[in-house]
Amino acid sequence: MRAVALIDGEHYAPVVRDALAELPHDVVGALLVGGTEKLRGEDEYGVPVVRELAEAIARFDPDVAVDISDEPVLGPRERFRLASRFLAHGIAYEGADFSLRPPVFAPFEPPSIAIIGTGKRMGKTAVTGYAARLLAQDRDVIVVSMGRGGPAEPEVAEVAPTVDDLLALSRGGAHAASDYLETAALAGVPTIGCRRAGGGLAGAPWTTNLEAGMRLALERDPDLVVFDGSGAAIPPVAADRRSLVAGAHQDPGLVTGYLNAYRILLSDLVVLTMAEHGTDHGAVSRAIRQVKDVPVVATVLRPRPVESIERKRVAFFTTAAPSAAERLERHLRDEHGAAEVTVSCNLSDRENLRADLAQADADVYLVEIKAAAIDVVCEAAKEGGIDVVFADNEVIPVPGQPDLDEALRDLLPAAEAVA
Repeated sequence: MRAVALIDGEHYAPVVRDALAELPHDVVGALLVGGTEKLRGEDEYGVPVVRELAEAIARFDPDVAVDISDEPVLGPRERFRLASRFLAHGIAYEGADFSLRPPVFAPFEPPSIAIIGTGKRMGKTAVTGYAARLLAQDRDVIVVSMGRGGPAEPEVAEVAPTVDDLLALSRGGAHAASDYLETAALAGVPTIGCRRAGGGLAGAPWTTNLEAGMRLALERDPDLVVFDGSGAAIPPVAADRRSLVAGAHQDPGLVTGYLNAYRILLSDLVVLTMAEHGTDHGAVSRAIRQVKDVPVVATVLRPRPVESIERKRVAFFTTAAPSAAERLERHLRDEHGAAEVTVSCNLSDRENLRADLAQADADVYLVEIKAAAIDVVCEAAKEGGIDVVFADNEVIPVPGQPDLDEALRDLLPAAEAVA
């Protein structure tokens, strides 16, 4: 492969030149990444040398970047940032004991947007549903969802599934709270469910049936396809535009570090969720913009019952952190008129969830379509004759932030221009 070597001035030029000769690639140039201690002014490396990454890519057109630098010039933080930049250009990055390959994205002709994330429980599916509802107001939108619990063969959820529909799926052995069913139920658009297993550092799934789901989407000839990622795994499709979902409560070094910088570089918008009072979402936004000058919208997530809960006693079951319980309870009373609210944050912990259900005294079980929502909460409701209302997670920009609807619509022109 055509290789550009990453070299530094902390190695003597003759040592570097001999190392380049041993590399199992066609070394066509070198990028000097820093260091001066052992530079003598007219050092010869046997290949052309440049000092800027953009020039190295444009001039040498490499297939791989081979890092033969070291501490103190390149530490782990600097190496991951460089790796992210090379991977974003489709260039592999390797060193003495590691190798990173850019994920492969399958071509896809219809206009498309992918919603990706920095990890699980970041509110990515909530953002996908919000975007799908918004953009479906004046166009035919289909969501293709890739999840850990998706079906073995891609399935289409045509209409919003009911509690009975999801219970039937659960009793048949399916994961009835899979992301695609949540999106279909709450966004009200056709959703194709796919599965994946594993995820690499750069977001490539180890295995997925997404391409089969893409074919199903093509058969429907939609105006726009929204691809919903899974955790930190990126749908392996060459979407026209991407939006990254990250947590405002996360450390800025995590949001922009490791190969999350790669995810930022791939994205055209970043939505920060969980930007609650006390979080320094401004610091996270600034760190993101140091990686790429991209629009950032800080938001909070609030439960939105899909049916009225006014003047009812409500038991709310959620995957939110226990620290959010009081805030969620207050929101359901103040904004949705619930008479009383108890909150269980154990939706992903079946043992404690069952204990919470045993103590629940409510007219309505309000539940997110996640984790054990169907096989535990809805089953208990059915047995006890309790009504069930599904809860969406509404995405609300915090004061002073850009308009989220406008930011999402701004993703459209480049995507629809392809059509």
